[in-house]
Amino acid sequence: MKYDFNTIVERRNTDSIKWSVYPDDVIPLWVADMDFVSADPILNALRVRTDHAVFGYSRPALLLKELVRDRLKELYHWEISLPDIVFLPGIVTGLNVAFQAYASDGEGVLVQPPVYFHFLRDPVFHGRILQDPPLVRNGDTYEIDFDLFENAITEKTKIFVLCNPHNPVGRVFTKTELEKIAGICLRHNLIICSDEIHCDLVYSPYRHIPIATLSPEVEACTVTLMSPSKTFNIAGLGCGYAVIRNPRLRKYWNKASYGIVPGVDIMGHTAAVAALRDGQEWLDQVLAYLRGNRDYVTDFIRDKLPGIRACNTEATYLAWLDCTESGIEGNPAQFFLKNAHVAMSDGTDFGKNYGKFVRLNFACPRKVLDEALKRLAAALN
Repeated sequence: MKYDFNTIVERRNTDSIKWSVYPDDVIPLWVADMDFVSADPILNALRVRTDHAVFGYSRPALLLKELVRDRLKELYHWEISLPDIVFLPGIVTGLNVAFQAYASDGEGVLVQPPVYFHFLRDPVFHGRILQDPPLVRNGDTYEIDFDLFENAITEKTKIFVLCNPHNPVGRVFTKTELEKIAGICLRHNLIICSDEIHCDLVYSPYRHIPIATLSPEVEACTVTLMSPSKTFNIAGLGCGYAVIRNPRLRKYWNKASYGIVPGVDIMGHTAAVAALRDGQEWLDQVLAYLRGNRDYVTDFIRDKLPGIRACNTEATYLAWLDCTESGIEGNPAQFFLKNAHVAMSDGTDFGKNYGKFVRLNFACPRKVLDEALKRLAAALN
């Protein structure tokens, strides 16, 4: 392969959140970014931009919107127009704009735990009511209980926040599942905010389907959040976007974000253009490497970590680990941090009933991953 993902890049003392929270003897496998050097076209584009040496006010060029539009058409046969694209500094910002735009104080936001903590905490912080019918465990995967999902909807419910591909359980929801979800939302006149930031990090034979592509009716009630940040490991450069086909929903969105939410800065815009235009080779190769890491984690846990079960990871670079039968007393994330010097995300971040789970980020060089897993095994044994 052209790109080398085995080389360990020192990230301590580089303002990295992932590498700055814990002592130097801790391997951090928690925050969802990759420990890989970005694609050459992105690096080259950023160098050209800095060599220009003027960093005044900027706005995303028309080219970036055209690249987004063309990519959605090529990958998903989804035809949108340029005004449908609204740029954001990040997807968490987009989630919070949606809570503000489409639900008032005291109204309901529907989510499906275990799920990314901003889905759970942010609506409550803004005075919305959290309605949280959980995904249902089925062996080594999770499914939707559609009766449970629909019964959780009340007259106060205004917006459903979908996570697909799902963080942390790694599901890529099927067309049938998405159609059932969309049908329920249409019956109850709910707006769908679909976080699809991991849409490019899907492992064959699974295939991502934007829920907005199911029908014109679903598209009209959906706000889709996407970004090149996870895909190309450029989260620190701050570039995301919402696709909002319905002009009425776009009007509410713009009103909620006016004067508060900035757009994309110069460097984020530059990196996004280079990534979407010339980054596919890097993406193909990193996906192959990540798939190898995923399989390595799954095999290691099955063979050497008794009592721990890894959920099937159909997408993302995040492994959702059930430590219920491991014999660990107390919180497993704290146990492994103390005894293995490996930092993983605490399951309670993803819902109140997941205190015996951890989330492991395997987007790192294989040598680092191997060392971390061996530490887990030693601590457990």
